[in-house]
Amino acid sequence: MSYWDPIPTVRACTEGEPLPGLAEWVPAYDHHSWSAWPSTWEERNWRNVPGPFYGSVTDTCWTGRKVAPGHILYDDEDGREFVYRQPRTPEETYRVLAAAWQELTAGYQCDGDERWTPELVREWWRDRGRVREWAAALDRTWSVSKDEDEREAAGGARAYVAYIDDGLAEYLRGYLFWLAEHRLPGAGEPLPKL
Repeated sequence: MSYWDPIPTVRACTEGEPLPGLAEWVPAYDHHSWSAWPSTWEERNWRNVPGPFYGSVTDTCWTGRKVAPGHILYDDEDGREFVYRQPRTPEETYRVLAAAWQELTAGYQCDGDERWTPELVREWWRDRGRVREWAAALDRTWSVSKDEDEREAAGGARAYVAYIDDGLAEYLRGYLFWLAEHRLPGAGEPLPKL
């Protein structure tokens, strides 16, 4: 799937619409205003996939995968959370929002569209081997861990490797189009090259 814009869903949620079916995971849910959070772009985790959402200096409580296992992973250096797959539907957006809103240090942001440039996206893609190698090594280490949470997170590392190998390039080409044109591509419209 090419790029899908989650920001209208984010705006609806921050204007008071509840997170359908996810309120039990965000007990202190209070419709956070993203604009009130300090920007943390410079401190973002290098493993974040380009897109609107990213994690930077998050807490180390490992809560994100409990609500968004298809999008959030933890690094092995200090356990901070990052976004390995951007949301592609309203439901997935709710899950990423739930992960962000239960994180104690406000270390998530969704202003990536204002920060990523086509050049930075292409640079990230050229360096994807580093991310892939890291995720594969994490899977090898955590999949045999005695810690149940690490074994569960190893599944996220495997999913990240699979996504890098199949699907991420098309998403990023769609995201490049979005960054350049500020709209989704029409049917049959060519996407930029990575």
